[in-house]
Amino acid sequence: MTKPTLERRRTGWDVVLGVLLILGGIYVLGNTVLATVISLFVLGWAALIAGVVQLVGAILRIRSGGSWSAALGGAVLVVLGLFILRNPVVGALSLTLLAGAMFLATGLTRIFVAAQFAQSRWLLVISGLISVGLGLFVLFNLATTTLTLLGILVGVQVVLEGATLLVAGRTRPVADTS
Repeated sequence: MTKPTLERRRTGWDVVLGVLLILGGIYVLGNTVLATVISLFVLGWAALIAGVVQLVGAILRIRSGGSWSAALGGAVLVVLGLFILRNPVVGALSLTLLAGAMFLATGLTRIFVAAQFAQSRWLLVISGLISVGLGLFVLFNLATTTLTLLGILVGVQVVLEGATLLVAGRTRPVADTS
């Protein structure tokens, strides 16, 4: 069996979708509090629905073994979803605290790992210092960043996805002509 060949192409629809994503991302960056609230409700409902589905799946296959871990995971997702939906501000605070800790840990890891890579050492150190600085900024300004950080992250991601689609297009399988 032959491997499918992939090629990167950009069509007119990719350009249109890329421009729409960039415009949508700019709109999200202009309304970061609204984007944070909406993303929290989407996350809360997704966790709740996924937890219920996982619990039902665990109950349906209770005799096949291994369903207890699935039931426990489903219960945790249900509790997390209800927690976020019931108190979105505390959910935003928790996610902001988690994001700040992840930025800090990622930055410190890049700085310590940089000694092992001679070619990209300075790139790793610089990106690590930026991540550490961002993590410390978020962690020391929780009251300020709680209602805006998630919206900023979503907006930046949407703009980057649109720019990538606009510049590079998408990868598509190509029919093998041999």
